[in-house]
Amino acid sequence: MEILKEQYEKEIIPAMMKKFNYQSVMEVPKLDKIVINIGLGDVKDNPKSLENAMNDLTIITGQKPIVTKSKKAIAAFKLRAGVNVGCKVTLRKGKMYDFAFKLFNVALPRVRDFRGVSANSFDGRGNYSMGIKEQLIFPEIEYDKIDQLRGMDIIFVTTAKSDEEAKELLTLLGMPFKN
Repeated sequence: MEILKEQYEKEIIPAMMKKFNYQSVMEVPKLDKIVINIGLGDVKDNPKSLENAMNDLTIITGQKPIVTKSKKAIAAFKLRAGVNVGCKVTLRKGKMYDFAFKLFNVALPRVRDFRGVSANSFDGRGNYSMGIKEQLIFPEIEYDKIDQLRGMDIIFVTTAKSDEEAKELLTLLGMPFKN
């Protein structure tokens, strides 16, 4: 599934060089990594939920997630420092492109009433973040085998210097933005 990587080299680089008047191929922004994060608020009540979330993330990404821990104590949430609060995966190179292709062409079209992702979720430095409400949009997840619906945050980290460059890059890669 190296489709996106081949497309990047053959189509996206020339299109970006023409649009933004880059002098060198090395100036063209590229996708650096994709970080998928699942935050679990119920892990202190249900310790098994962390294990189930990690299994779901492993099935979706094909890579073993790491456990994230809280950095400081927050009394309002009954949270102590160093307690497990979620899990995350950082995808790079081949797995990153495979996941992006699967997300754009398989998972997002399965969302009910999907009209595109928001174009307002850039951070000012060329990175894009989006949230997904349930893990069932991925075809690998079987409805009968999940214990509860879990959302996840997906962050696309690019080497772009501006949001406009990053949006053009993601659009050319196939991200379905709202008009």
